[in-house]
Order: sequence, then C-alpha cells, then structure tokens
Amino acid sequence: MRLKIKKTGSFKNSKRYIKLIEDASVYDVAINSPITFAPNLSLKEKNKIFLKREDLQPIFSFKNRGAYNKIINLSDSEKKRGVIAASAGNHAQGVASACKKLRIDCIIVMPITTPEIKIKDVKRFGAKIIQYGDNVDAALKEAKAIAKEKKLTFVHPFDDPYTIAGQGTIGKEILEDDNHYDAVFVPVGGGGILAGISSWIAQHNKKIKVIGVEVEDSACFAEAIRANKRVKLKEVGLFADGVAVSQVGRNNFDVLKECVDEVITVSVDEVCAAVKDIFEDTRVLSEPAGALALAGLKVYSKTIKHKNLLAISSGANVNFQRLNFIVERSELGENREKILSIKIPEKPGSFLKLSRVFGSSQITEFNYRKSDLADAYVLVGVRTKTENSFKALKNKLKKSGFAYKDLTRNEISNDHLRHMVGGRNNQKGNNNERIFRGEFPEKPGALLSFLEKFGSDWNISLFHYRNLGSAYGKILIGIEDDKPKKLSLLKHLNKSGTSFTEETSNKAYKIGRAHV
Repeated sequence: MRLKIKKTGSFKNSKRYIKLIEDASVYDVAINSPITFAPNLSLKEKNKIFLKREDLQPIFSFKNRGAYNKIINLSDSEKKRGVIAASAGNHAQGVASACKKLRIDCIIVMPITTPEIKIKDVKRFGAKIIQYGDNVDAALKEAKAIAKEKKLTFVHPFDDPYTIAGQGTIGKEILEDDNHYDAVFVPVGGGGILAGISSWIAQHNKKIKVIGVEVEDSACFAEAIRANKRVKLKEVGLFADGVAVSQVGRNNFDVLKECVDEVITVSVDEVCAAVKDIFEDTRVLSEPAGALALAGLKVYSKTIKHKNLLAISSGANVNFQRLNFIVERSELGENREKILSIKIPEKPGSFLKLSRVFGSSQITEFNYRKSDLADAYVLVGVRTKTENSFKALKNKLKKSGFAYKDLTRNEISNDHLRHMVGGRNNQKGNNNERIFRGEFPEKPGALLSFLEKFGSDWNISLFHYRNLGSAYGKILIGIEDDKPKKLSLLKHLNKSGTSFTEETSNKAYKIGRAHV
C-alpha cells in the first residue's frame, strides 16, 4: 500500500536538525558506510538499485550512530549517574558500545523473550542486563521505573533530538555520494532514522523523494498520517522486531510531516523476499527490519523505469532460527510460489489425473490425507515464473474438472494449514468447532501457563504452534463450543493473557478441514 503525504510546506520543526546533524559525533564508533550497486536487483527491477550498507557498521546496524551522539552529549553529571535503556537488540548494542567507549556504567532492560545471541552481543560490551517482560513495551516501562528509582539517565531508542541527528548523518553521507538519486527508501519503526535522513535531504535537495517503509502489521506512521496525529496501535507484529513499535515518536512525527513524501507498507512475505534479494547481491544475511526499505523500493519500482533508487540496508542482526521461515516465505513474497487447495474425488486414479495437470511444473509442497468423505482436499504449493503461467495452470485445472481455491495470501493457510496433515474428522454433525488465531510468547512454560489458565470447561479439538524465530510464535487452536453465538468462549480465551482472533469463517479452514 502506498500513501502519499501532503507535506506542511515549511521546515519549522526540522530546521534545527541541520545544525545538530552537522555537529553530530558518530565517527568515533561508526563508519561512513559504503553505497553498493545491486546488479541483480537492477536488472530485475529495470531501475538502478543501490544499497546504503549500514549492515557493515561495527554493531551490524545503524543504531550506534544515534546512541553514541546522544550519550556523548550528556552532561558530566548525567554520565556520572549512569545510563539505562530498553531494547531487544540493536539499540541495546548501540548504547552498550557507546558506554564502553566513554567508560559509563550501563544497564539494558531486555524482554525475557530476547534471543540468546542478542544478549551475548550486549554482554560483550560490558553492560549489565536485566530481563523483564514479554515484549519491548514492558521492558521500556521497567527501564523508566528503574531510571526514576536509581536516578539513572534514560536513553530513548528513537524519540530524542540527538538520536535523530546521529541517524541523520546517513542522509548527509548520501548527498555527498557521486550518484544522483531519484528516491531514498528508509525503514520506519519509531521514526528516528527516517526523521534524521529526511530532515537533511528535504532541506538540501528537494528533487529527491524520501519514502518511509513499514510492515503492514506495525504501520504506526501510516496510521498517524491518516489521523493527522500520533496513533498507538493495539497490536504490533514482531517478525521484523527492529521496527516493532506501536507509536511513532513525538519529535519524529513533527519532522516527518514536513520532510517525507510517501509511506509504503509491505507484507512479511515481501520483506522475506527482500532479504533474499540483498543476499543474492551482497552475500549478507539481512535481518527483516534491515531489508524493509528494499521491500518498499520494490513496490515503488513497479511503476517506474530507468531511475536511481537507494534503500537503507539498516541491519544484519538476524536470528539464525528465523532463516527457515524467511526462505520459505520469500517465494511467496516474490509472487513465485502459489498455494492452491484442490478438491479431488476419493477414488483410485485421482492423484494420477491431478499430477498430469501439473505436468513438469515445479511442485514445492503437496499435503494430503484421506478422510471419510467422498471428496478430499489437496494442498499444493507450485512455483510459477509469471502470472500468465499461473493463469494457464488454473485454466488447465478447471478444464480437467478440478475445483480449486487460491490460498496464496491466506494467513492461516501460510502459517498453519500448509504445515499440518490430519487431526480433525469431518464427521456428520460435527459442526461445533471454532477456530482461533493468536500468538504465544517464546519463553519457557508459555504453553503450560496458557493451558492452566484455559482450564477444562471446553474441549480443544485442534492445536498448531508455529515458531517464527522471533519473540512470539503463532498458534491456531480449535475448540468445541455448543453455544457458538455467545461471547463467553472468546472472553475466556482473552483472559488467558494471549490475544485471539476468530478464524472459523476463514475460507482456508472451511474448504481445507480435510487437511487439519
């Protein structure tokens, strides 16, 4: 989704950042990161594509710029009291590395769901770590409470003028490059890096468009633009944890309204495809948030040709456990893999007839289990080169008498059903099952805690857990309910501490019950 921004027409709030960026102290800990031409991407997108390589910073992320600039500008008394911050990753490393350089005591509050690799990265800088809460919001609240109690200096991850200015040095470096860019794409979480880059570029070269990019499930900036005020999201997707922020920063939003031309939202699948693209041109494994800007660039690129486009490759602190999911979903993000649910008769020869329809097509997945019905549903993943080739395949299925549904963009199909075979009987009269989708915190005892709170008043008929390598894993649960019209079950579920959405009417579930 693309949302053009009607800029205010003035630089009332962003004007002060020119001096702050010019005076920013970042190069004691950061490098002037190179800009890399991406030949494979350029050929594919029919534009010249460039990557600003913040993944090559000493902490593999741009966050050292803003953190160091903020901390070095603290007063002597603030430094002496010590520093505290809350983060699940890159900001924590930026703060910890700055404090080590400046010999300042440092505490980092990290969620208990933080992967061990990120904890180790922070520990190597000598910071004291406190693990608290299931998410960054809980850790942030705890960090502020500790800061007040112990009179420590709190370092905000994005909503601070000195942090914004530190990130803004990236924009200054871009304009000092010899290439002439038509548009620059920047990832958006709380808006710190976008505010810094856009304030510099908008006031020095108005011909260059500055475009923010968000993930669909954490698009707090886009929502703020629609409402013309800062909006706090009720829920935030955590796959791209580096940008999993519920509300854009106050200082940041004032700048963004003046300096940013457009915001693009992309899917998780499109982010995964961008991770693959960066790897193919650089041999670097980007974290999801690090590839976010490129995912937005690719959406923008579909409408133009022969332009110079630059994306910020903002970080490479990827969890190894997440790679399998990224590889799997990158094909969907490239629109190369399609997921079809195909109805076949339960009789000999049906498989053979279906396989002849696919012929030499590259099958990526094939899920089937016999049921007690006259018909069965087969879940098929197939790789296609073009949309036309996919249309031809669907026409071939139709001519051969096979009914099908395209589930390529169906969330519960991609997250759950394609990984499941068997489990539910399609017995006559067995229509009291309700399906709910939710998320579990990835921490010891999470399943037991949920089941104890759920109790034994309802019977669980289906349960599937899908770990994505992030702080939360996705779950699908089926529950037998004799009174489906009443809200008592949903209220009971939400008391468990896990937020649920009902998916009983989801077409993937309705047609694919033979799979699950």
